[in-house]
Amino acid sequence: MDAPVRSDEVRQMTLELPQAPAVLRSDAQENRDRVLSAARELFAADGLGVTMREVARRAGVGPATLYRRFPTKHDLMLAAFHDEMGVCGSIMSDAIADEDAWRGFCSVIERITELNARNQGFADAFLATYPDAVDLGEHRSQMLRDFSGLARRAQRSGHLRSDFTVDDFLVILLAGRGLTRAPAERRVGAARRFARLAIDGLRAPSVAAA
Repeated sequence: MDAPVRSDEVRQMTLELPQAPAVLRSDAQENRDRVLSAARELFAADGLGVTMREVARRAGVGPATLYRRFPTKHDLMLAAFHDEMGVCGSIMSDAIADEDAWRGFCSVIERITELNARNQGFADAFLATYPDAVDLGEHRSQMLRDFSGLARRAQRSGHLRSDFTVDDFLVILLAGRGLTRAPAERRVGAARRFARLAIDGLRAPSVAAA
C-alpha cells in the first residue's frame, strides 16, 4: 500500500483532484467509468491496500491508461469516492424525476440499499483513513432534503404511510449496514430482500390491505 499521507496533504489533493474533461471521447469515458467502478468494488471487497495494477486488471485497461487518468493511487481513491457520491446523487435525481412518486420513493430505498451493501466497506475505510478529505455535510443535507420532498409527494399520492419521517429512512440505512457482514456472493440478494421488506412496512395501511 502507498505510504500514508498527512491530512493537510489529503486536503490539498482534494483541491487538486483531477477532473474529467467536460467532453470525453466515448471510449475514454467508458474506460474512466470502468476504472472507477472496478476501484470501488475492489476497495470495498479487499480494502484500500488494493494495488493500481489490480484495479487496471479488473477494469480491463492497461496500466498506462489507468496512470494517465489517475497519476497516483490517492487520486484514484478520491475520484472513486466522489464517483460513489455521484451515484447516490443520480439515484435521487432519477427518483425525483419519476412522475410516480411512490415508485421513485421505492427506487431510492432499493438502489441505495444495494449500493451500500456493495460498497459500504470502501466508504467506511476511506473516511476512516482520510476523515478530512471530503466534506459530506452539504451532500448529506441535500440528499435528505430531496428525499423528504419525495416522501411528501408519495404521502400525498396515498401510497406512503402518513407517519413516515426522514428519520425512518435513516433507520433503514443504519439497519442495512449489517448486510455488509453477509458473504459477498449473497450480499446483493440480501440487500434486495431487505429493501422489499422495508418498503412493505412503509406502505399506507389502505394500500397494503388492498
